[in-house]
Amino acid sequence: MTSSFWGILGGGGLGFALGGPLGALVGALAGHVLIDREGALFGPAPRQLIFTTGLVALAAKMARADGVVTRDEVAAFERIVTVPAEQKAQVERLFDLAKQTSAGFEAYAQQIAESFRDEPALLEDVLDGLFLIAAADGAVHEREHAYLRDVAAIFRIDEAGFARIEARHLRRRDDPYLVLGADRDMSDAELKQLHRRLVVENHPDREIARGLPEEAVCIATRRLAAINAAWDAIAKERGLQGKQVEPA
Repeated sequence: MTSSFWGILGGGGLGFALGGPLGALVGALAGHVLIDREGALFGPAPRQLIFTTGLVALAAKMARADGVVTRDEVAAFERIVTVPAEQKAQVERLFDLAKQTSAGFEAYAQQIAESFRDEPALLEDVLDGLFLIAAADGAVHEREHAYLRDVAAIFRIDEAGFARIEARHLRRRDDPYLVLGADRDMSDAELKQLHRRLVVENHPDREIARGLPEEAVCIATRRLAAINAAWDAIAKERGLQGKQVEPA
């Protein structure tokens, strides 16, 4: 699915379908005040809508927490959130509304967490997207880092998971192993097997097959590049380039 729903973002229907604080945000954009949709007849809100609207809302709140939005961060946001040129103004309005609303980021993060509680990989996608935006200017600042930790806690991403995601975006000692979630004492074969599994699990084609929006595909593409770069670094360190590694 593409981000074509941005074209009807000004209508109240999307807000009603979404419900909760994210639905209220979309409703405010449409000029309506929307109530929570619990018990309504719409059925589950489309996860594509939750994913992209949630990512926009949390990115806006992160900008408010940091106090400044750099040109690099704006460019990173636009690379991740794919919006047709004719709807760009609508998304900018949504971003500004989310930044200004009295609702805290916790409410948005909680709605996303509840919506994707059975799909933790999607929660990791959202956090990955926020890291991509935060790190676009070459550093994740202290307030941004604290914000990302708080979002991760609401998403129930543990310390090890947070460190693994963080390592894909920030340079740290033992980066390649952190990116793969690996230990240095793993054998060459075990590392190779882990890399192969991660490539399969994080391939963008899986996001496409699951009907996720372009934003999720973009995040998966960048994550896969980080995984492959980490493996290349480990293979170089261990002298495995061009060598056949037997399965574990």
